[in-house]
This record gives sequence, C-alpha cells and structure tokens, in this order.
Amino acid sequence: YKPVFNATGGGLTLSGGEAMMQPAFVRALMKKAHEDGIHVCLDTCGFLGANLPDEDFKNVDLVLLDLKSGDEETYKKVTTRELAPTVRFGDRLAKAGVRTWIRFVLVPGLTDDEQNIRKVAEIAAGWPNVERVEVLPFHQMARDKWATLGLEYKLADTEPPTKEKTEWARDIFRSIGSYEVY
Repeated sequence: YKPVFNATGGGLTLSGGEAMMQPAFVRALMKKAHEDGIHVCLDTCGFLGANLPDEDFKNVDLVLLDLKSGDEETYKKVTTRELAPTVRFGDRLAKAGVRTWIRFVLVPGLTDDEQNIRKVAEIAAGWPNVERVEVLPFHQMARDKWATLGLEYKLADTEPPTKEKTEWARDIFRSIGSYEVY
C-alpha cells in the first residue's frame, strides 16, 4: 500500500477499541511502518498511554487523543476510569512535541455542560502540540453493536445535539485555545 499512501498522503492509523491494549504489537508495527516511510497515526483515549515509552514517540507522526471530559466526575461516568492517566499521556506528548489532535464527543445530557467543555478546552490549550480539536456530535450508530453484544445501551434515548449546540461547543473551544476547531 505504500505507493497508495505516497500518492494520497495517507498512512497507517492504529486504532481499536484501544490500540494500546496490545502495546508490543503496536510498538513493533509503528517502528516498522515509520522505518518504511509510512505516516503513522495512533488513535487512543490515552488511558493506557503508560504502555508506550517516550522513546517510541519518534515512530508516531500524529496522535488522535480522545478527551471524553475535562471534569473528573463526568469522565468517570462516561468511561468508568480516571481522567489522570489520559492527562499524563497528553502531558508526555506535549513535552515530546508529538503532533496531536483532540477529539471530544458532545453528548447531550452527559458531556455538554459548559463547565465540562471549558475544562476540556483548557486542558487542550495547555498542550502546545495540539494543532486541532474536533467536536464530534454524538450519534446512535453504536446502538446495534451494543444489542449484538447483549449489553444495555444507556444512551438509547439520547438524541444527537443540534447543529447550533455543536457550534456553541466549538465556539467555547475557539475562545480558549489557539488550535483549529472543527
């Protein structure tokens, strides 16, 4: 696929689930792809970022870092995990100067509180390597996946945010950081 990547400007994106659940494989694949001149993008929530040593940052061209919430309580409600590991990973990326794009999902009634959005924007603004923030409106495409897995989908009745609400959230990010906002 390298000729296609060269022609299109594309590359390899490691995602999941969570790519860092398989750190040895991810590290080896990133190293080989980077050695072969293939652009490497790591898509992660950062929670398992400790699985990636700083020395491997040289093999990553871009990180898509999902920042689910800036508020500890909301983060825990959304992910059942602590926010701190993701922030520590973001801090390490910033220190190493790894190009990073933040992705934030706007979920009505869950992540759309103004203070929460401001906290996410402030975290992202504190990382000078963040080039872009993508505010992604919640959608219902995962509903069938949850049903197939036989799991309760707690967001089944959640409607996607309006275009106006999504743009309002983007404006909060624009007012706080110097990154591009989409």
